Formats: sequence, C-alpha cells, structure tokens
Amino acid sequence: MSDPTLARHLARYACELSAEDIPESVTACVRRRLVDSLACILGAYGAGPVQVALAMAAQTPLPAASVFGTNLRTTPELAAFANGVMVRFLDYNDGYMGREPGHPSDNIPACLALAEAEGATGSELIAAIVVAYEIQMRLQDAASLNKRGWDHVNYINVAMAAAASRLLQLDEARAEQAINIALGAHLATRQVRSGSLSDWKGCSAANAARSAIFAAQLARHGMTGPAPAFEGEMGFFRQVSGEFELDVEGFGNRANGDFAILRSLTKTFPTNGELHTAVWAAIDLRSRIPDLKAIESIRIETSEFNRRVLADPEKWQPRTRETADHSLPYNVARALLDGDITLDSYSMERICDPRAIALMGRTTVSEDAGLTRLFPRYLANRVSVTLVSGERLTCEMISGPGSLETPMTDGDFERKFRRMAAPHLDPSAQDRVLGFVASLERQSDYAALFDAMRP
Repeated sequence: MSDPTLARHLARYACELSAEDIPESVTACVRRRLVDSLACILGAYGAGPVQVALAMAAQTPLPAASVFGTNLRTTPELAAFANGVMVRFLDYNDGYMGREPGHPSDNIPACLALAEAEGATGSELIAAIVVAYEIQMRLQDAASLNKRGWDHVNYINVAMAAAASRLLQLDEARAEQAINIALGAHLATRQVRSGSLSDWKGCSAANAARSAIFAAQLARHGMTGPAPAFEGEMGFFRQVSGEFELDVEGFGNRANGDFAILRSLTKTFPTNGELHTAVWAAIDLRSRIPDLKAIESIRIETSEFNRRVLADPEKWQPRTRETADHSLPYNVARALLDGDITLDSYSMERICDPRAIALMGRTTVSEDAGLTRLFPRYLANRVSVTLVSGERLTCEMISGPGSLETPMTDGDFERKFRRMAAPHLDPSAQDRVLGFVASLERQSDYAALFDAMRP
C-alpha cells in the first residue's frame, strides 16, 4: 500500500487537531489577530476594490454569511471574498516571512464566513484559524514560490481548504480531496505582485480563500480532485515549487506547543512588512537632519528579496496606491518628509508630491550580503543620508515594533483598532467589538460582531 500523500497528511492534521488542545497563549494570539484584521477591515470601508466585491455579493443574497459594514448576507464564498479584500486592501494585516512571504490572516475572514454559515462555535472558529495559520506558515517555511514566478496565495489554497474542511466537518478522505481540488485548480502567478500593481494585488488572497471554500463544499458532496496534488508527475512539486519536505507530525499540537501562529508578525505601518525597518530608520534619520533640503543623496542597503521585489523599475515611479505601498524608495522618502507612514501617505497627492519624487531621484538601492544572510529571520534595512556638507548619517534597523523581538501588546492592537474605527464607529460600538473578541471562544453566534462593525 502506498504511503499517504502530503494532502492526506495535511487533511489528517486539520481533522484531528482538537480545539481543547489549543493552549490559552495560542487562543490569545488568535484574538489579537482578529482585532488586527478588524482594524484593517475598517480602514478599507469605501475603497474601490471593496465596492466591486460588495456589488458581487449583492447579486447573490442568501442568509448564510455577513459582509462587514453592510446589511448584506450572501454565500460564504462571496462573503469570504468581500471581507478578505477588506482585510488585505491596506496591506496592514499580519505577515510571515519564511522562504516565501505571505499573510496568514488572509484566512481569517474566510474562516469567519464559513463559521457563521455553518453555525460553528467560537472555539471551533479559533481551531480552524489555527489550522490555517499552521499549514500556510509551514508551507512558507518549506519552499519559495516567487522566485519561480508563482504567488504566495497558492499556499492559501491549501491552508484554507484544510480549515474549511474542518468547519464543514469533513472526514480526512474528503478533506484530502478538498485540498486536491483547491491546489490543482486555482494556481496564481506572481505577476499579481510584479511591476505596476493593480487592484488585484489586494484581492488575490481573498480569491484563493473563496476558491478553497468552494473546493471544500464540492468535496463535501463527493467530488474528487487531481491527485496526488503535490507529488504527481504534473503536480505542485514538479510544476511550481520544486521538491520539499514537510514534517506534518511536528506541526503544533498539545505535546509540543509549537504553533506557527505565535511566530506571525504584525504591522505598525499600513505598508509592506519587509520595508518597515527602512521606515523606522528614515524616521530616526529625519530627527537628526535639521533641513531636508540639505540632503544630497540617500542610500538604502537591503536584502536580495527587497532589492528585487521592492525596488524594481516600476517602484521608482509609482502610479498607484498598490505600487507605492510596495516601493522601498518611496516609503523612505515619505518617512523622511513626514516622520510617519499613514493611510494618507498613499493618496495620489502624496504619490505625486514633487518633494518625494526629488528624494527618490537622489536615492540608490543595493543589496547587502550581510542583510541578505539575516533574511527572513530579520527583515533588516540600512539607510544612509549624505548631506551637502559631506556629513553622512546612517541608521540600521535589524527589527522593529511588531517583530518577535518587540511584539505588539494588547494595548497596541486596541489602539490600532480604535484609530481605524474612529471615522466609522462610535466608542460604544468599538467597545462591543472588542468585548466580543475578548470572549471569542465562548461565542456561538456572530451577529453581534457584524452589527457592531456596521457604521
């Protein structure tokens, strides 16, 4: 008898992890990630891509899953997509850097949509989120996709299919088929994050989660998928990722307590996570430069990944919000000018600011082998400014707030949530949202959360 496939091993983990085996430290981390995601959702209310997603959801009314900020209820797939676009729009949600970068919280809105539709308890929602984080982050550790021209959301295909299978209470045989369908049928290319970035940059992950729910629903009714999805002659290993090993037996469980979610990173700025330390370095330098007009040149030393992904030709002349928030030279220039990075940093007025354009014109970006060696454990950057006087100022940041070394606290997450909520929710509604999440594991209905999040 042949050995079980990797899809089968992942399905078994998803089905067998007991909600009772999840320690309080992990449950607390899930609550923080949910508060963080809700903050991102509020910041996306009214955004163009969100309006498109809402229009799609409105075409299929169904009393199954709710859409944040509205009275809409629709299918869990469409709710997962709309809410997922909101989480990702600002690029302010959590992230993780393994061999492949990614945002495991992209799974949260899809888990929530399916939990609501299926009447799953808060504790089961938490367990599904833990499964999604575990699988996505372990896959991110296992193999790089972007160097081969594929997008990291392909790992969401797998992670969310497993989490959806759990929420749909599939057995491991059908959960395996859900993974096979999701992975074999929904591969995304890296073009979504290359060159000048489009609306789809913030939608691709939500689409992967939507597709994974649909795959699990098909498997629930007996549909089989292409197998073996990973190991086959035309499967994921040979066509997409290359061969890799994944020790599913060593995934987070009661015995080892080594849950991947505890290694996820959170953001203090609404921008690409790999350039956060460059922003912090620029803010530090700004405080030491009496007159920004005295800047003759700026040098950014960074990792190979950052130079390749965040300083390609289009990032030097951003024309869209999505390109600007992934531009290393633009964010350093903006941080030098303003001493901060905020939502307003990516308005067209700021993107076209002649001062920022001038500073980028004096900027060079190069790889530093030492910083590349630190990556991805440390997302380090070094920024140097040379003044017209000849004086050179340098700041190197190995890590910063939101990292494993300096994690955000409960108070930090609450402040982030209230800052994003202030334009939309009164303090009483904010309190209701935070109160709901604080007792998430004891919840059995999600209406109160969606009601409180509605302006």
